[in-house]
Order: sequence, then C-alpha cells, then structure tokens
Amino acid sequence: MNEKALKTLEYYKIIDMLEAFATSSIGKNKCRQLRPLDNLTEIETMQQETADALSRIYQKGSLSFSGVKDVRGSLKRLEVGSTLGIGELLAIRSLLENASRAKAYSRQETENEHTDSLDNMFELIEPLSPLATEIGRCILSEDEISDDASTGLRQVRRSMKLTNDKIHTQLSSFVSGNSRTYLQDAVVTMRNGRYCIPVKAEYKSQVPGMIHDQSSTGSTIFVEPMTIVRLNNEMRELEIQEQKEIEMILSNLSQLAAENLDAIFDDVKLLSELDFIFARAQLAKSQNATEPRFNRDRIIDIKKARHPLIDKHKVVPIDIRIGETFDLLIVTGPNTGGKTVSLKTVGLLTLMGQSGLHIPAFDNSRLSVFREVYADIGDEQSIEQSLSTFSSHMTNVVRFMETADSDSLVLFDELGAGTDPTEGAALAIAILSTLHERGIRAMATTHYSELKVYALSTPGVENASCEFDVETLRPTYRLLIGVPGKSNAFAISQKLGLPLSIIERAKEQISQEDETFEDVLSNLEESRKTIESEREELLSYKEEIKTLKEQLEAKQDKLDQRKERIIAEANEEAHRILREAKDYADQTMRIFNKAGKDSMSAKELEKHRSDLRKKMDKAGKKVALKTPQKQKSTLRPQDLSLGDSVKVMSLNVKGTVSSKPDSKGMLFVQMGILRSKVHISDLQLIDEPVITGPALSRTGAGKIKMNKSASVRTEINLLGKTVDEAVSELDKYLDDAYLAHLSSVRIVHGKGTGALRKGVHNYLKRLKYVQDFHLAEFGEGDAGVTIVEFKK
Repeated sequence: MNEKALKTLEYYKIIDMLEAFATSSIGKNKCRQLRPLDNLTEIETMQQETADALSRIYQKGSLSFSGVKDVRGSLKRLEVGSTLGIGELLAIRSLLENASRAKAYSRQETENEHTDSLDNMFELIEPLSPLATEIGRCILSEDEISDDASTGLRQVRRSMKLTNDKIHTQLSSFVSGNSRTYLQDAVVTMRNGRYCIPVKAEYKSQVPGMIHDQSSTGSTIFVEPMTIVRLNNEMRELEIQEQKEIEMILSNLSQLAAENLDAIFDDVKLLSELDFIFARAQLAKSQNATEPRFNRDRIIDIKKARHPLIDKHKVVPIDIRIGETFDLLIVTGPNTGGKTVSLKTVGLLTLMGQSGLHIPAFDNSRLSVFREVYADIGDEQSIEQSLSTFSSHMTNVVRFMETADSDSLVLFDELGAGTDPTEGAALAIAILSTLHERGIRAMATTHYSELKVYALSTPGVENASCEFDVETLRPTYRLLIGVPGKSNAFAISQKLGLPLSIIERAKEQISQEDETFEDVLSNLEESRKTIESEREELLSYKEEIKTLKEQLEAKQDKLDQRKERIIAEANEEAHRILREAKDYADQTMRIFNKAGKDSMSAKELEKHRSDLRKKMDKAGKKVALKTPQKQKSTLRPQDLSLGDSVKVMSLNVKGTVSSKPDSKGMLFVQMGILRSKVHISDLQLIDEPVITGPALSRTGAGKIKMNKSASVRTEINLLGKTVDEAVSELDKYLDDAYLAHLSSVRIVHGKGTGALRKGVHNYLKRLKYVQDFHLAEFGEGDAGVTIVEFKK
C-alpha cells in the first residue's frame, strides 16, 4: 500500500490509537508495524482473531500483557552459554507469570464455551511454573538474592554477620574507651570497603593502624585500627565468597532457563501476538466496531459508517455503496457539507478492514480487497485556487492513472478544481471516463454541474449528494446516493444577507439550461424528502400493524388453549357423572332383584326410587351446559320492602334496600359501606335471611346467613366529636341498626353548648326510615341523650 494514501487518509492516527491498547513493548511494536494486507485469507484470519478476542473480552473481561518483557536478547545469550544477570532472570520470570495468567484466562468457564481461532495459541503457551518459582525463590529483587538460594550462600552470610558483629563490638569499645580523645567524632565509617575511625591528625601516631583516607582539610585521618585489620580481611574474603555463590546461583538458574529455551521463545512469540490481537479487539470495543464481510467482487457496502477520528457522539453515520450496480460514484453538494469526510470514511475503513481491524459500522457491512488505494485529498475549502495547487493535484492524478488497475480504489477530492471551470470539468469527465472504462472503482467529489449530468447519463456511474439544510445553513452530513446535490450558492448567500438584487443579477449570468437543471435538482430533492417522509410513516404503520397482529395472535392462542382446557375438563366431568349414574343404576337393579327375593316392603322400594331420582337430577344438572343470560328485572315498587336483600345487576353486587322507590323508580341500596341510588329495573330480589336483633331465621332454601348487624348495640356514644365526625359515624350506625330491625336506639351526644345535639337532630330530620326522635326522660340522660324510633 502506497505511503501517501496512508498519510492522506490518516491511517497512522488509527495505528496510534491501536498502540495505546497494547500493554507490552513487543505488542506495541507489532501495532506500529501493522499495514494493510492484500491477501484475502490472511485478512479474514486476522478479522476472525479480532472477533474472537472481542468475544472473550465481553465474556471474561480484558487480559493484560504488561508483564511480557522482550527477553529475546537474553535468550540469544543463553544459546551461546552465557550466564544471565539478575534483571534478565527477573524479566524471564515476569514473562512466565504472564504466561500462567493467560493460560488461566483461557480456562475460565463461560456460558457458551466453544472453540475459536485463539484456542490453539492459548494451548501452546507453556507457563514453565517450576522455572518461574525457582527464580522467584532465589531472587527477591533487582538488588537482592535470597539467603535460601543455596546452602553455601546461607553459610557465608551467617559468617559475614558474625564477623561484622565482632568488628562493630571492637570498634565500639575503642570509640568509647580511653582513646576517645584521639578521635574527631565518636563514629565508625567505611573507606574503600574497610571499617575505619576518624582520628585527629595530631594523634595519628597514637592510634596504630592503616591509614585509608584523609579529609579535605587534612585535620582528620581515617584509620583502620590494627585490632580489626584481620577481621576486615576476613569480611573481605567472605564478600568474595558471597559473590562467587551468587554467580553460581545465577549460573544454575541460567542453565535451567537454557533447558527451556524453545518454550520461552514460543511464549514470547505467542504472548506478544495475543497482546497485538487483544489490542485490536480493545480498539474495536472502544469504537463499537463490527467485523466486515469481505468479497472478491470489488463491492463496498458500508452501513451506518462512522469516521473513527470524529467524536462518536457527534459523527453522523452514512451509508456508502459502490461496485454492485455502479463502479463510479460522484458526490456533489455545498462546501462544508461532508463530502470530504465521506471520501475519507470509505478510504480509511477500507484500510482498517484490510489491516484486520474491525470497522465502526453496522453488522454485515461489506468490503473488498484492493491491492492499492489512491487518494488525492487536500484542503480545498479555500477561495484561493492557484496554479501550483492544480499542478500538485494533477501530479497525483498522473501517478494514479499510470499505476491504477482493476484491483485499485481511487479517491478524488474536488477533481479538476483550481483551474478554469469549463476546462476543469472537461478534464474531470475525461479522467473519470478513463477509470470507468478500465473497471476501476472510484469515488470523486465535485461542484461541477457537468459531472452531475455525466453521472445521470452514463451507465455504471451514480450521483450522490451530501444533504444541506438551507434554512439553518447547516449540513446534515447525510450521504444520499442516487440524488445529485445542489451547490445552493444563491440560497445560502440570500440567507447570509446578500441583497436580493445582486442575487437576481447573478441568476441572469447563468444560462437557461443551467438554471433549468438546478430547478430539476430542486424538484428531485423535494420529491425525495416527500418520499422519505411517507416511507417513514409507512414503516411506522407497518410496525404498529405487526405489533397488533402479534397481540391478536397471542390472544387467540390463549383463547384456543382455554377452550381446549374447558372442553377437556367438561368431558372428564361428564365421564365421571356417567360412571356415577351407571353405578347407581347397577345398585338399583341389585336392590330390585333383592326385593323380588326378600319381599322388600313397598315403602322401602319407594325410598330407594326417590333417592335414585335425586341422584339423576343432580347428575343432569352437572352435565347440562348453562349459558348465562342477562336477566331483566320485573320488580314493581310494591314488591320491595326496607331491608330486602337485592342484587344490583349492573354491578353484580349484593345489597340491602334502605329506602322506598320514588316516583321515578329510584331508591337507595346499601352495598357494604357504600350507599348508592339505583333504578328498580337494575335490581333483582335474592333469597337471603331475615335477621331481627341478635336472632337468626332460615330462608326458604333452608340456609342460615350471618350478618354483622346481628351484633349492633342499642346505643352510640358521640361525646367529644365534631358535628361532621358525629354525623358520619351516626349514618353508618343507624343503617346497621335499622337493618337489624331494632325498634329504637339511644344517641349520647351530651349537653355542652348544644351544637352537637342540634347537628344530630337536623340530620335525623332528613332520614325517611326514622319514625320519631326526642330527648330522653329525666334520669335516662335527659338533654344529653336522644331516643330514635324507626318506622315499622
């Protein structure tokens, strides 16, 4: 792929984004070296790897390869028998620990466990846990070897500690003894790896020993006392032994690593490749990208494509297709309308797809493999179009024309711009015609009307436009294939405030043919918008009809299931009843046969006959299908009495008559705590018990009905309540008392100011079923109690 296209289409910015997701130095290097491929098999393999890694990320989370160090140099040294240093061995350990984590990651259980293209790579990873453990046991850090790394090292370090303690003991006694007056400071210091004490220069002859250093002023001499020279020598010998032990440990560890040289090489290769693959998957996740489907027919069909370098919250998705019914697409429209973005989106997504990267577009978008992508895209959004600019563009065009073939994708931005419009348009048509004749897939943006006419009149060439809202002077960035775009220069100028007279004068300068063509484009645009609006409305109706159809089918299914269940239950019940009838018939036959033999009395026979008839009637009622019919009331006012039990048919609720019907047939019915006015035609008398006081009586059907009114007291206490509270409580109490057929009740309201008594009396005057009320006699509560008598 030519370098200019990669730079022009900003491919390297995508590579920078990809590199940021890699976590190892080798993985980052692989990302930097990624370039588009032209081998379909390799491309599809990389796309599949990216898809499988993305699937694993969604199911198991991300996988880090930050511990993967580039140890290939160290491994080369092991090949020739060299001993590795502490840092190199720690890098190998880090690599193997990362290999172990990757191995564990691949074994995590998922809901949909299946084989993918990465399984083999994970399977080939060798964690070499014993080697990693041994390195970790021996080496604690970059600067520290464990005492337990070897027996010899442990013994040497124990001896070093003892010797060191002896040295400090003797020096401490020397510093704190009689010789303290000779010392500059009462401290012990190190010079050239030997323990020394700072002695004043004038007393150096008083302290026998070896002089190792002198201060810059010469006033202090650093002397190693003779008493510890031997101990210092021993310490130096022990340090040499320690270093030898460490070198032996490193040599042994290097030997262990060398024995697994091939496995470590493979781990470096596999883990760096997996880091590269998972970086591609992480990039796809961040862009909400999908895997494109590749074809060999040079067809591009990208659905809802988004340019990956534009903010994903602001970018407008576009649909782009080329190569199926046409191989040349000419995009027109006003400046800043998104033409160049559309061009770059096609080129960049093609490069990304051929690099094994997912593309930010909808599922099932199609791309083809192009051996070369040529792009001549520059900043043409300036009013200054010089010859040098035209020459630069033509240089690119010449190179494209020389090397492009049927396996190339060519992208032109403002083809023919920068020179005389007539000549530029003619030149652009000639270039595009040549590409079209050679079967080269091409896409070009332009302002020239001649190219719009060329696309309309040439088979295999299609117009497209970037939609622009003249009212708001803003582009919508939607790409409309099949519709040529208007420049909208006059409309935009008028909106921006250019005098109408100047615009009219400008219109006079263009030919009648051009004006007519622009009018045709305007009509096409209006027709397109109308069709799109109607299409969206039709889609909405179709969705609504589909939803209603699904709901109706679901409802019908439920009805069918219910019907089948009812029929099955009815059949089962019918079979059971018939079996019972047969059993009773058999029993009856036995009885009659026995009667003939034993001379059973006629009375006994009649009893058995009566029992059989009852059983048959009962069975017949169960088998018969009862179709509920809406009953029409035939009650007359004289048929109802206060306290009668009725059913309000419209509400399917039982109640009690609490008033006589008026001239219009309206009456009050008490339904629980609800007292409602209904018409007599909506009532049906029901067979309920009549309860007087606490006593019970049977109905005609012989059933006993209990009612809470059976426990109504003969007195209600309203002391301390407001008039509203008292009337509300009194209303329910009097209804219950009247339904219980009490002849009279006592209302205790107290004397007080008389307001409560007055409110109670006013309420009692309105009740039709109250015969009379009066204050109680002296000794029974007099003015504090009211006696109420009900109508009979």
